[in-house]
Amino acid sequence: MSRRTTSIIATLAVVPLFVALAGCATASSDTGSGSGGSNEDEVVKIGVVGESDPQWPAFVDAAAEEGITVELVDFGSYELPNPALSEGEVDLNQFQHIVYLAQYNEASGDDLAAIGSTQIYPLGLYSTKYDSVKDIPEGETVAVPDDASNQARALLVLRAAGLVELKDGGTAFSDLADVDEGKSKVKVTALEAALTPEALPDVAAAIINNDFVEDAGLSFDDALFTDDPKDPSALQYVNIFASRAEDVDNETYLKLVEIFQTDKNVQEGLAKSSGGTGVTLQTPADELASLLKDVQKDVAANG
Repeated sequence: MSRRTTSIIATLAVVPLFVALAGCATASSDTGSGSGGSNEDEVVKIGVVGESDPQWPAFVDAAAEEGITVELVDFGSYELPNPALSEGEVDLNQFQHIVYLAQYNEASGDDLAAIGSTQIYPLGLYSTKYDSVKDIPEGETVAVPDDASNQARALLVLRAAGLVELKDGGTAFSDLADVDEGKSKVKVTALEAALTPEALPDVAAAIINNDFVEDAGLSFDDALFTDDPKDPSALQYVNIFASRAEDVDNETYLKLVEIFQTDKNVQEGLAKSSGGTGVTLQTPADELASLLKDVQKDVAANG
């Protein structure tokens, strides 16, 4: 999930600096929640993780050309944008994939909706100590994100790389308890996603979300191993624009999705921010809604 990711466990003693929210969302009063209206000079607040990514300045400029003022609200952690959206502190967010949103909705009892797709990003394994997966010694420790959806996906990456065996065979709901330590080559520890890059000096390797790769001074080409974003099973990990349920038909918000998906400069920025690894999708909103519903049912059944 990514920022620049879809469909993860304790934390280090370093806490990232969170950006405080300055007041509530201020979309124009003529375009209230669920109105479906669209007026010029509207202000739409969008929660993101990684405001400095090159797609965002291009997006803000492209939206302004359509009479929409976009204000980006940057968060330092994946845990914050969804509650901010629920509470009306932002109008939309764009940082997560379908699986993450499904797990958030199920855990919180919320009903945030997916109104537009962006890209699927590969999830990669990185190391500053070893040049290939086969060089990682037996018994070493690998760090993975601690949020449930990214943790499960990270474990699937490690399984595919031949570093762990999973008792359940590996699903979108695997967690550390599913790691078969006796049959696995490495040990696995979980940290907040933003902190996995900082753990690299202390672990053999780490699964790092795209959002944090370049911030850590790494290149996407440095990945020792990644999953395949073009695999049909990866659709649940497509990154999305999320809104409150009452805003799914808001014309301004849907226009912003269209701008993001089609503007040349935005797409060039996305390619740059993901090192060309992302796969752009324009999945219809009704298909996203159906996928979210199905994944959330799976989350509930596996809860």
